[in-house]
Amino acid sequence: MQFSAGQIAEFLNGTVDGDAQVLVHDIAKIEEGRLGTLTFLANPRYTEHLYTTAASIAIVSDDFQPTRPIAKSLTLIRVKDPRAAFAKLLEMHDAQRHDKVGYEQPSYISPKARIGKDVYIGAFCYIADGAEIGDGAKIFPNCFVGADSRIGAGTRLHAGVKVYDRCTIGARCIVHSGTVIGADGFGYNMNPDGTHKKMAQIGNVKIGDDVEIGANCTIDRATLGSTVVHHGVKLDNLVQVGHNVEIGAHTVVVAQTGIAGSTKVGEHCMIGGQVGIAGHLVIGDRVKIAAQSGIGSNIPADSVVQGSPAFTIGEYKRSYVVFRSLPAVQKRIAELERELEALRTAAQR
Repeated sequence: MQFSAGQIAEFLNGTVDGDAQVLVHDIAKIEEGRLGTLTFLANPRYTEHLYTTAASIAIVSDDFQPTRPIAKSLTLIRVKDPRAAFAKLLEMHDAQRHDKVGYEQPSYISPKARIGKDVYIGAFCYIADGAEIGDGAKIFPNCFVGADSRIGAGTRLHAGVKVYDRCTIGARCIVHSGTVIGADGFGYNMNPDGTHKKMAQIGNVKIGDDVEIGANCTIDRATLGSTVVHHGVKLDNLVQVGHNVEIGAHTVVVAQTGIAGSTKVGEHCMIGGQVGIAGHLVIGDRVKIAAQSGIGSNIPADSVVQGSPAFTIGEYKRSYVVFRSLPAVQKRIAELERELEALRTAAQR
C-alpha cells in the first residue's frame, strides 16, 4: 500500500516541506533509507544522515533547520514531536500487518466456546470449552486457550502462547510467542522424610487491559485467588511471575527478572533486568530497581535501589567507590604492617 506525503502529513497533523505527492510504500532507518521509504529524525546524532539518505520522506521537528542542502528527492514532514509521530505510523503499520480475520484449518474450536466478531484463529490452535474470545482478537497458530478462559477484545496472542483454564486477559493486550499463562505455582509441602508433596494450585491469572508480555514469559496461577497483572503493565522477555503475585498498573519489568510468590509490586515501578525479588514482599509505588539487584525486604514508595542485597542507590554508589579502592587499601595496609613490624624490631634491639 502506498501513501503520499500529503496523506501522511494530514494523518500526523504536520506540514509538508517539499513534494506533497511523493509516494512511499515502506519504512526504514534514516541511515538505510531508500527510494520509496519513509524515515524520521529525532536524535540530533543522526542529523548527518539526513543529507545523504535516499529515503523519499523524512519526518522532522517543526524547528529543524538544515545547515546545508538536502537531496531534492527528499520531502520533509514537519511535526511537533518526530519520535511520537513516527511511533504513531509504526502502530498503524503494525496493525495492518496483523489484520487477519477468519479461522484457519486444521484448528479446534469447541462448540461451547464463545467467539466474537472479526476474530482470527490460526492453524493448529485449540480453543477449549467455555473459552471466550473477544471481538477483533487475533490468535496466531499453535496457541492454546484453556477451558473458561477469556481473551479480551483486540488482544493478540502470538504463535505458541498457552493460556491455561480459567485465566483472563483484558482488551488490547499483546502476548508474544512461547509465553505460558496459568501454569501451576511452585508450591510444595515437605514430608517428614524430606521428600516434597505438591500442593494443588487452584487459582487463576487475571491480566488487565493494554498489557504487553514478551516472549517466553511465565505467569503462574495462584494457589488460591488470583495472580494479578494490572492494566498497562509491560513485561519484557523471559520474566517469571510467581503464584499470587500482584503487579500494579503501568509497571515495567525488564528481561530475566523473577518475582517470587505472593509479592505485591506497586504502580509505575521500573524494574531492571535480572532482578531477583523474594516472596511475600511489598514494593511500593514508583520504585526503581537497578539491574541485577537482589530484593529481600520491603521497599517503600519512591525509592531507588541497587545491589544484592539492594539498598538506596546513593549509598550503593558511595559503597562502590570504597569497594573499587579495596586493592589499593589492602596494599597500603600491608605497607603499614611492614613499617610497624620494622619499628617493633628496632625497639627490641
